[in-house]
Amino acid sequence: MNPAEAATPLRQVEAEVGKVLVGQRDLVRRLLIGLVCDGHLLLEGLPGLAKTTVVKALASAMAAHFRRIQFTPDLLPADIIGTRIYEQGQFRVRQGPIFAQIILADEINRAPAKVQSALLEAMQERQVTIGDETFPLPRPFLVLATQNPLEQEGTYPLPEAQTDRFLLKVRVTYPSETEEKLILERALGKAPVAITPVLTPEALLAARTACDGIHMDERLRDYCVNLVRATRDPSIPALKGLIQCGASPRATISLAQAARAQAFLDGRGFVTPQDVKALAPDVLRHRIIPSYEAEAEGLDHDALIGRLLEHVVVP
Repeated sequence: MNPAEAATPLRQVEAEVGKVLVGQRDLVRRLLIGLVCDGHLLLEGLPGLAKTTVVKALASAMAAHFRRIQFTPDLLPADIIGTRIYEQGQFRVRQGPIFAQIILADEINRAPAKVQSALLEAMQERQVTIGDETFPLPRPFLVLATQNPLEQEGTYPLPEAQTDRFLLKVRVTYPSETEEKLILERALGKAPVAITPVLTPEALLAARTACDGIHMDERLRDYCVNLVRATRDPSIPALKGLIQCGASPRATISLAQAARAQAFLDGRGFVTPQDVKALAPDVLRHRIIPSYEAEAEGLDHDALIGRLLEHVVVP
């Protein structure tokens, strides 16, 4: 199956999500990249920017089992993964909401460390342990976590080991004026919108197989390596002393996979440098830690990645 044919159901998902979502095309594309790459996404944005809406619409377009988990400071691991209960003279396992295909982890940074640890096993191993038993999670399994970038009271910083498990960190921004007017018109009209399931598990598996066949030139692979290694190289003048901790090799793999998925969704059989550059901010922004010098100069993650893309030679 050629890439364009295999990507057709995923582009149909984009169209179905567009029935309920105004704008946010980059966000929808990143969600599809996560599906194709079998990777989790961290969505950062203020309340009211349709993060929950887009995730629900994605699940509906896939006919996938969807669960939303509201993270709070008093949440326990058993509230997510489940627990063993004593009933009618014997113990049995009651599975938690993590046993779904699409998980919306709302305000993930409000949960304490024990809950984050339980979620980490599910994200990385695609399984959970309850008591002395291990249970595989349904496939596909995708965690879409949200966090508010401004509200810090009652929040717990995500550990680096967990943030590194997210394929992409996507910043959800405000809509344009035209988009906001259309949002208002739809909200006042209150016309019901039905989403048609267009992506089957078989079609998703075929898409992943086809994506694995997308050609990535050796020079572009080197470009991915050079971009990630530059976050750890203090010799680059534009970044010297500005990055306290660089990205891990998992970032290199994620960048190459995401760029290949971008090419696949565009119906191309090959990756271009623009694919890599377009995905680099989403792949790297949660994997680098700016230094105190960078903060003093008012440089955030995206500003540092912008300098990185300017100074690493493009093949």
